[in-house]
Amino acid sequence: MFRTASLLFAAALAALSACDRAAAGPLVDVAVVDRDSGQWLPQYPHRGDTWVAGEPGHRYAVRLTNTTGQRVLVVLSVDGVNAVTGETADPRQGGYVLDPWESTEITGWRKSLEDVAQFVFTDAPDSYAARTGRPRNVGVIGVAVFRERRPMRVMPAPYPPYAEGQARRESSASAPAAASADQVMESERSSAGNVAAQAQRIGTGHGQREWSPTGTTSFVRASTTPAQVEQIRYDEPRRLAALGILPRHPRHGDRAPQAFPSGFVADPPRW
Repeated sequence: MFRTASLLFAAALAALSACDRAAAGPLVDVAVVDRDSGQWLPQYPHRGDTWVAGEPGHRYAVRLTNTTGQRVLVVLSVDGVNAVTGETADPRQGGYVLDPWESTEITGWRKSLEDVAQFVFTDAPDSYAARTGRPRNVGVIGVAVFRERRPMRVMPAPYPPYAEGQARRESSASAPAAASADQVMESERSSAGNVAAQAQRIGTGHGQREWSPTGTTSFVRASTTPAQVEQIRYDEPRRLAALGILPRHPRHGDRAPQAFPSGFVADPPRW
């Protein structure tokens, strides 16, 4: 019996550990998808940042996946600009609400409830942020994620005795609206990161219009600050190779010998 109890206790500890690991994960997974190639862009960690390589001229989408069983609000920033409102991005602004376990692709700047202007990798001076006088944060995609406040169950106070025929007075209290975030969380950048920002080659352009219907909904934030803040930096492949983030493409003469370079045996040349 003691042995059985020990095994059950160990199983309980393992389950709690698994729950802790699950709780430690992000509320929303963020990925960048190249819409012209159909490929998810690999993410490369480098000196505290996460990078993806974008091909100039290619359209892209930001894929958001809610990893929880509750609704979340995602404020999406592209080049420091709110992708829904066009304002300089701040977590207090509006964004996209994802249902439990929902995954969606944001393909452009929201122009109305019916359409967007496509996200497209373009020269930094041609980016939407630069063309609207905000070039400082070109080259970064970010999210601020909020949990939804759960409705509170208010237990009615016990009623005092009342005479027969006297009306019972019922009271109700409405919960106050949740306050918005007070400040934008900023990440420290190394000197190498500052150099990279100054030499940014590409940004996100204001591309062609496309149909992308959506609706509106209400959402009360559970906290005044985001539960998750995450950003992905991007630039063109040759710039990332120069920074040492991507491997340089080897020259033809530098290619290592291959054991199986081709198919069938060809005839040798005649002497």
